[in-house]
Amino acid sequence: MVTFFEASLDIISVHHVGNPAQNEMYSLSDHPMSLKDELIPQLLMQYFLKPFEKTNEVYHLTHSSNDLNLNEVYHFVSKIFEDKENFHEASEQIAKYLYKVSNHPKIKSGELYVAYFNKVQIEGNLLDAIGIFKSENKETYLKVNPGNGGFQVDYEENAININKLDKGCLIFNIEKENGYKLVVIDNTSRSQDAAAYWKDEFLQIKIRNDSFNQTSNALGIYKNFVTQKLDDEFELSKADKIDLLNRSMKYFNEKETFDLDEFTGEVIGNPQAIESFKNFKSQFETDYESPIGDTFEISGNAVKKQSRVYKSVLKLDKNFHIYIHGDKELIEKGFDEDKHLNYYKVYFKEEN
Repeated sequence: MVTFFEASLDIISVHHVGNPAQNEMYSLSDHPMSLKDELIPQLLMQYFLKPFEKTNEVYHLTHSSNDLNLNEVYHFVSKIFEDKENFHEASEQIAKYLYKVSNHPKIKSGELYVAYFNKVQIEGNLLDAIGIFKSENKETYLKVNPGNGGFQVDYEENAININKLDKGCLIFNIEKENGYKLVVIDNTSRSQDAAAYWKDEFLQIKIRNDSFNQTSNALGIYKNFVTQKLDDEFELSKADKIDLLNRSMKYFNEKETFDLDEFTGEVIGNPQAIESFKNFKSQFETDYESPIGDTFEISGNAVKKQSRVYKSVLKLDKNFHIYIHGDKELIEKGFDEDKHLNYYKVYFKEEN
């Protein structure tokens, strides 16, 4: 989704943001960081940009009032995109605002980096981008150096692992009227209350309703429908449920376009279950304010990602796992009266 083969780091300012709930303060630098050493920009590029290579979800900055100018991050990055002379002052304001919303006691203090990049690619476009990153976790590193006919071991505490970005976002200079294109990383907060501050309180973002998001949501809704809702209305074995999940994954792998009526007819079949699924889907769209079209282009990347959580394993006590990938008619369930145990009978042509 994001590549940086042609990218360059233009300017960067670093500040420290504490936690007001812990009586910690913020500390602002007087000027942008010097980038005279050629190696430092390369290391920073790896630290900041490499984690975004595997991101697929694209977001927009939003505000509950629908007035984007009331989103502080939107306001400050717009000033930078309009005139780069505003960069450092805007980075200070971003740091102050992050401090303001970092009021959960479990939020860690850390360094805030605001960076301006040239020629970062997203969805085929080479664009300027503003990166906002926060490092919260520090590590200790050993350093081994030759000397006096042997080696000396030293260490450095409170160092940053450039292969582990804690929090970050890239805001691209495109689609300003929609809240810009944005990708985000959040790898640290385990507490649900503390985790919400980066995406919900600080950035105030909403995922873009594109084919990736619609494909992901459609597969996710169907999985929840099969595993959670169907039991309320039908008696289904686990093998039946796995078959329904496999049929849906087959549909999404083989088709280029999703059609709701076609999907429900081919995959679900039962008219009562089809109606139940459509109601389940409508309820999701209402609850999460995330409409899913009755037709949309299927995203192969979204299918690949969702396939990892689609389970095709039938677990039997602690003795057996049966992987069901194909025809459900080749497996039968029964009950042995003599042993008082359930059993599955599996038909096959040959062993592999």
